[in-house]
Amino acid sequence: MAETHQLFSTPFVTDTLQSADGIRLLRDAVEAERLRDADGVQISNINGWHSNTKMIEWGGEAARALAYKAMQMADAQTIDSQSPGKSRYGWIPEMWANVSTRGSANQYHAHPGSFWSAVAYLDDGYGGSDDASLGGELQLLDPRMPMIRMTAPDLRLAGEGGGPQQNEVSIRPKTGMIVLFPSWLQHAVRPFDGDGTRISIAINLIPALSAQFN
Repeated sequence: MAETHQLFSTPFVTDTLQSADGIRLLRDAVEAERLRDADGVQISNINGWHSNTKMIEWGGEAARALAYKAMQMADAQTIDSQSPGKSRYGWIPEMWANVSTRGSANQYHAHPGSFWSAVAYLDDGYGGSDDASLGGELQLLDPRMPMIRMTAPDLRLAGEGGGPQQNEVSIRPKTGMIVLFPSWLQHAVRPFDGDGTRISIAINLIPALSAQFN
């Protein structure tokens, strides 16, 4: 009898920010930076406001604490194959803020040069509503997608439960949620159609060999 094995899984990690004071301080820092630099930058964002990538500097102690949280999540999911007991690598964080209102979205993109990427939601913008029509979901694209679609677009690989594997996964953000995924994973944000304001923090973690091993 044939045996089926699922290979090369892609990790996606979720956790919850526990400090309401920390979230408040992060929101205050984002608002202050938005007032200082109202134009922000344009990268993957469509509409909305995207800060510069130096939030680790202007975000204060709360930003550094959030970066440390992301690093802890990354450490739990990463093994140094040459030193399994104690990794020789640390993380250099890069951080920025996104503020999204009605009509805001993010195009599909990845984060070259980083190993892990994280997003923390200070306010999901839904105002407590569970209305699916508000959009704003985080979209994750199957990294095998180009190969699949170039052969037979209507065919799907069978999943472990017997149904078809998903080619695209939607994650509905929640206030206080933090997610972590490999930086090469293509991701986007569907257009947000709520009346509220979505505030999120993005983090890239760049691996760096500890000085004692250089």
